[in-house]
Amino acid sequence: MAKKDYYDVLGITKSSSGDEIKKAYKKLAFKHHPDKNIGKEKEAEEKFKEISEAYEVLSDSQKRARYDQFGHEGVKSDFGSGGFGWQNFTHQDDLEDIFGSFGDLGGIFESFGMNMGGSSRRRGGNGPQKGSSLQYDLNITLEEVSTGCEKELNISHEETCKKCHGSGAKSGSKKEKCAACHGTGRISFAQGFFNVARVCERCQGEGEIIKETCEACRGKGVKTATKKINVQVPKGVETGVRLRISNEGNAGAKGGPYGDLYVLINVEPHDIFKRHGNDIVVEVPIAFTQASLGAQISVPILEGKVKMKVPAGTQYGKVFRLRGKGLPSLRGYGRGDQLVVIIIEVPDKLSKKQRTLLEEFAAESKEDSGPLTKSFLEKVKRALGG
Repeated sequence: MAKKDYYDVLGITKSSSGDEIKKAYKKLAFKHHPDKNIGKEKEAEEKFKEISEAYEVLSDSQKRARYDQFGHEGVKSDFGSGGFGWQNFTHQDDLEDIFGSFGDLGGIFESFGMNMGGSSRRRGGNGPQKGSSLQYDLNITLEEVSTGCEKELNISHEETCKKCHGSGAKSGSKKEKCAACHGTGRISFAQGFFNVARVCERCQGEGEIIKETCEACRGKGVKTATKKINVQVPKGVETGVRLRISNEGNAGAKGGPYGDLYVLINVEPHDIFKRHGNDIVVEVPIAFTQASLGAQISVPILEGKVKMKVPAGTQYGKVFRLRGKGLPSLRGYGRGDQLVVIIIEVPDKLSKKQRTLLEEFAAESKEDSGPLTKSFLEKVKRALGG
């Protein structure tokens, strides 16, 4: 079944502001809470997840931009192969505004029958949790887009403490189950028609108490470190393309896997070339004598220079196409072309001899002898009825 348009799901338009999106989500989230839909809990759960997925995308400017351009395919990589899950939801603060500040919203989601899984925001529970993802902004040149390149990145991330292996406890010591929450990490209670839970204040949601902390990481289980990572940038990438490198983000909690690293590509402006998709455009100035008499000129391309013939009588703005001299397709479907725009340069200073020769040329020529002039004068005559 085709996924619904996110704007339709929230009942908004593409021009809606961030505040309007948030307002629409809060209204729908409160309406579709399962505890308010007795007898229709399953349908409410599905609807609640659907509107939360739409809100996750449209409330994030980068995700929204990719969705507007590419549809659901543009945000597919943000949710993984299994699609949107509660581990991808990053707006629990907004839910707290709706349902109250309960510290930990795990109880609310569990009342839906939904598992928060490896959310980096959730505390509590004894299972492994996947580490958070990182983003690195990478600038590359147009020449590197043409050939592809390999870049070495210095990434600062959290890695598992080698001394305590991520436990946070001093070597030789053990963690003890928290007596306050009995190892669950949450204190559950009922409030109105909601089943809610808050983080256990004693163990801070961990379910365990560390008596003696690891000196290396001070009980955190992770340490900040810098790592060198080699990234292969494929040919034909454009600004806004994100490259995903698995397991190079922050370390997971309690033995969980590392998060991912996303490399966001930015193609720097070029001094002489302009990019239009896979085509590139360059303006080449030539002398008016070359344009009049014809000439062979040297034209810059991304790989160096090539010779190109300019026919006699070439006019200002004439565009020549050099096939296959553009950029490669990111999907491997050949290369674009290079468009050469001719700019005819008129000298701003003349020697006495040059002026004499040009005056003789002007006397020999007719003012309306050029093709552009003739075309213009004909249009003027038709416009004036002459």
